[in-house]
Amino acid sequence: MAQTILIVEDNEKNRKLARDILQFHGFTIIEADNAEAGIALAHERHPDLILMDFHLPGMNGIEALGVLRAAEDTRAIPVMAVTASAMTEDRQRIIAAGFDGLQTKPIHLKEFIAA
Repeated sequence: MAQTILIVEDNEKNRKLARDILQFHGFTIIEADNAEAGIALAHERHPDLILMDFHLPGMNGIEALGVLRAAEDTRAIPVMAVTASAMTEDRQRIIAAGFDGLQTKPIHLKEFIAA
């Protein structure tokens, strides 16, 4: 059975790119365009991995991670931050928040799949 990845990304083009790459590599993809919808899908579908955009409308990626980690049924799901921000300060905030990994945009295909 294919592993399921939840993509939480507000930019439709970025979401499509990640979806197309991951589906090509055999993953089942579910998607949300904001943190609140992503959290609901995580509770409902229990994906194997969540790719979470850092900058989202409304609740940001760090806040969403906090909600996921606080709930028993989503606490153990690995969450990887995806961001266009290469600023050292943002990277430090992402790692300190407890994300399981970090990918920068634009996505570099080999690094993205390996992660």
